[in-house]
Amino acid sequence: MRPYEPLFTNPHISTILANFWPRKYDWTGFPMRDRLVQTDPDTQVRVQTQNPKIEPIGEVVLVHGLEGGGDAGYIVSMAWHALHAGFIVHRFHMRTCGNTAHLCKTLYHAGLTSDLRVFLESLPHTRPVFLVGYSLGANVSLKLAGELGETDLIDGVCGISTPLDLAAGVRRLSKFDNRLYERRFLKRMRKRLFATGRYAWNDLKAARTLYEIDDRITAPSFGFRGADHYYETQSCQNFLDRIRVPALLIQSKDDTYIPYKSYSHPAITSNPRIRLLATDYGGHLGFLNRRGQRFWLDEAAVHFLKSLIARPVMPQAPVA
Repeated sequence: MRPYEPLFTNPHISTILANFWPRKYDWTGFPMRDRLVQTDPDTQVRVQTQNPKIEPIGEVVLVHGLEGGGDAGYIVSMAWHALHAGFIVHRFHMRTCGNTAHLCKTLYHAGLTSDLRVFLESLPHTRPVFLVGYSLGANVSLKLAGELGETDLIDGVCGISTPLDLAAGVRRLSKFDNRLYERRFLKRMRKRLFATGRYAWNDLKAARTLYEIDDRITAPSFGFRGADHYYETQSCQNFLDRIRVPALLIQSKDDTYIPYKSYSHPAITSNPRIRLLATDYGGHLGFLNRRGQRFWLDEAAVHFLKSLIARPVMPQAPVA
């Protein structure tokens, strides 16, 4: 894998440009199977699946971030490169996302792993299966890996720009330099919540921060005492020490959403299954490369997955 050579060193430029950078691919040879998966009596989630042109070497489940979906830029480019590497790709949508608000009686949250687990259980497991999660989806993926421990459901997990400590991430996102991002998330969250038909628009407008949305709506919907209790119990940092499959964390130190000090969590160095690939620059889900493949993130993740197929046992010493 080539080293990361940042196209930009400003984290905001990296974050914004990576989000809007065109991904123009010819999908003619990769037809999409779009289906709904029943995960409990009251919930259906959307999964989009594509097969490579060659005999598959494995399957990868991509889990989007906050208010994202299968059409998010980081999902699209990763799907393209994973397909060309020989993987079956599943674009997994969390409940109420991907135009499924009417098919779910509850919302999604940053620690809700049950839907993803049910989908993994539905796979044939005739080849290795991997999780690649992005931002909030990375918290879900790593938390599930910790919950599973020794497991046959997944053979590895990659978490990218992961808010290991949800409370710290929400506090950082509320700072002045991130206000533009928080407003964008709030707009999308209000629209999705309103689409469920269970919330009045005036009630949603009254919540002016992500914390207030979580405290007034998300947390009570799942029986948490409030946003603080939700963040405290659902952060994947609580589950890192239980992970028993190879795990790669990709994180930029200048991520404006996530305080890098959360990556000093002791499990990252004490759990031999976890590797940390930290870069000085990259922003949040940015990592635009100056040379070679533009989306370095995809190259790094695919290299990790292929290495597990070639060599299932990871080195015991974590890499920082």
